[in-house]
Amino acid sequence: MKKTIKKQVFLTVMGLFIGLGAFAQDITGTWKGTLSVQGAEMPLIFNVSNEDGTISSTMDSPSQGATDIPMDETTFADNTLTIVFKQAGIKYEGTLDANKVSGTFYQGGMEFPLNLEKTEKTIPGNPELPSSDDELTSLVAFDKGDFKYSVEDYFAKPKASTFRFSPDGKYISYREKDDDGKRHIYVKEVESGNVTKAIEEKEELVRGYAWLNNNRLAFLTDKGGDENYHVFAVDLDGSNLKDLTPFDGVQAQFSNLLPEDKEHIIVNLNKNNPQIFEPYKVNVITGELTQLFKNDDPASPIIGYDFDKDGNLKGYTKLKNGVDQDYYYQDGNGGFKVLKSLNWKDTFAVLNFDYATENEHDAYIVSNLDSDKARIIRYDLKEDKVLAEVFANDKYDVSNLGLSKKRGYELDYVSYEGDKQVIIPLSDTYKQFHKRVTESFPGKQYSIADATDEEDKVLVFLQSDKLYGEYHSYDVAKDEFTFLYNLMPQLKEEDMAEMRPITFTSRDGKTIHGYITLPKNAVDGAKVPVIVNPHGGPQGIRDSWGFNPEAQLFASRGYATLQVNFRISGGYGREFLESGFKQIGRKAMDDVEDGLKYVVEQGYVDKDKAAIYGGSHGGYAVLRGLTKTPDLYACGVDYVGVSNLFTFMDSFPEYWKPYLEIVREIWYDETIPEEKKIMEEVSPVYQIDKIEKPLFVVQGANDPRVNINESDQIVEALRAKGQDVPYMVKYDEGHGFGKEENSIALYKAMMGFFAKHLGEQEKATPIKG
Repeated sequence: MKKTIKKQVFLTVMGLFIGLGAFAQDITGTWKGTLSVQGAEMPLIFNVSNEDGTISSTMDSPSQGATDIPMDETTFADNTLTIVFKQAGIKYEGTLDANKVSGTFYQGGMEFPLNLEKTEKTIPGNPELPSSDDELTSLVAFDKGDFKYSVEDYFAKPKASTFRFSPDGKYISYREKDDDGKRHIYVKEVESGNVTKAIEEKEELVRGYAWLNNNRLAFLTDKGGDENYHVFAVDLDGSNLKDLTPFDGVQAQFSNLLPEDKEHIIVNLNKNNPQIFEPYKVNVITGELTQLFKNDDPASPIIGYDFDKDGNLKGYTKLKNGVDQDYYYQDGNGGFKVLKSLNWKDTFAVLNFDYATENEHDAYIVSNLDSDKARIIRYDLKEDKVLAEVFANDKYDVSNLGLSKKRGYELDYVSYEGDKQVIIPLSDTYKQFHKRVTESFPGKQYSIADATDEEDKVLVFLQSDKLYGEYHSYDVAKDEFTFLYNLMPQLKEEDMAEMRPITFTSRDGKTIHGYITLPKNAVDGAKVPVIVNPHGGPQGIRDSWGFNPEAQLFASRGYATLQVNFRISGGYGREFLESGFKQIGRKAMDDVEDGLKYVVEQGYVDKDKAAIYGGSHGGYAVLRGLTKTPDLYACGVDYVGVSNLFTFMDSFPEYWKPYLEIVREIWYDETIPEEKKIMEEVSPVYQIDKIEKPLFVVQGANDPRVNINESDQIVEALRAKGQDVPYMVKYDEGHGFGKEENSIALYKAMMGFFAKHLGEQEKATPIKG
């Protein structure tokens, strides 16, 4: 079983070490100790091995689910173990005596005792639980049929993707997949056609990239899905690679590009305290970091910063009492003062400063302070007053806009998401552009993927429920579109399934929206099996209209897919969102059940052949559905889902802990006896006897959000009562699978599971080869 690297560690001091020099045989093995820092205790495990005379070591952090973190260097001489981690300025020295190492941990002028004892090596979770490769292969075999499209057709990464212009438009960059599945970043000179590999994807995935200036790009990567991202910079020819945030056990959050300063960016780091983030200005060439502001109150941390285009801090949001928020703005004397005292459920956020006016304090704000639906307003932050309403909708939240830097930051458009994405053009220039796009590509949704600084070239991304995505370049001077790339040309639009918006009334009278994706025979009137797919989050997240590879794969096998934007989903206003608080696993699940009832009544699906599948909160909804309404579903697939609300909240990563009180307001608070009782009732692990239908469980071992223990608990409990539970664990993944081979393996097994437990279907091959 492949073990992988994970770097989710408690403090910057945890970014640790090991890689041996001089060596004695009795230093090999696994050594465990506990480091105490600022009242917090963190168990650490060091694994020392000697293969063919080469000494290597790794570190595990069990409480964070981190395993096999590679170390730099270690020496062992005269029974003294010396470990150095250069980048973090860490040193450990200890003396070996039998099966103990007594020593001291040093960093930044501080010293901490750290004593190690020999132990047995472990990996995240219970390694005896995951199903064998042979068992999962047997499951895959149930997906039989003369299908026109394979799982790979839907989930193999596109050969090329993520196209971007350089700021001056002389180059276009893109990802391209090689024969080994690695997705490198290439740069093509538009005039000559010359192509250069700028960023090489190695063992770890490149999670995202962007142009910094005309000569340099940035990209993000972590270790094994642990979400401790590093920001790297590299020249467009692949030279001068620089880790801009070289801190292990630290998460870097990309914050701001600075349009007026092409040599610097702003990133947020939790390197001084793992629970809170502070902003740093980073030189993208030298890597020099300058801390811009201190976030030194963990009890009331800053949770958001507003910088202007020049990198000046204009305002910030500070969490208070775990649930309330104060928005601070410049006081005119070099400091900041409270402008707004808000509840965390209030929305008052800067979308962009309005550089089209002479008043530097004018800004575009999204707010719901005096309305149920979020709306966009122009606001004078110094005077604390509304200047004008920009746009509002009486059914949906509005929270997006576009500005033209070239035309003095003129407001081009606002947009919102209803049943589909809606763009409202405002400037004359954008009205003409919007008309050209919509007339040229009827039935498609579009977005602006990129534009040059001069705005003379625009990269347009097109999508629909039947089109995964196409890139087109628009030359403004010539007023013409040039086709660039179809991300999934193997999937023909005429073969894809229709995704229909639906609206129904819940059992307690709420209007609920959602989507049903129908295979072709269902459109023709046949009742088909359905896979109910609750979304993750759950708060503030929603399902959307567009191409959904999962739903299209399911449709290719003859299954409809139901997606319900149940109460607590985002985009429908504050009242709808808050109506789902303290209702997770209860009324939120009622809405899902009511959605299933609705599509059954419409004649779309067979009520006796309904499965339930979801990830994260959706995985929890699977387990809850199988316990709340055990007769409603034929089977379920739980993907990185919560099984026990108590252990879920106890295992939060450090940077989530400032939000624990908010989570308790959204979910439940175990310190309140009535709510603790509800938590027991809605935690599936306490309702095991009600799960009788087949269940397939899937987990990433390095998941920092939903710890592997959540899946282990449910698998162990069900197997203890004699139930067969296939269990897929990937030891190089986190919260959801990012690697192509793992995603394909997951969906192949899932298709086999559904074929086995939804029974023989008349439709078996609605899309035939």
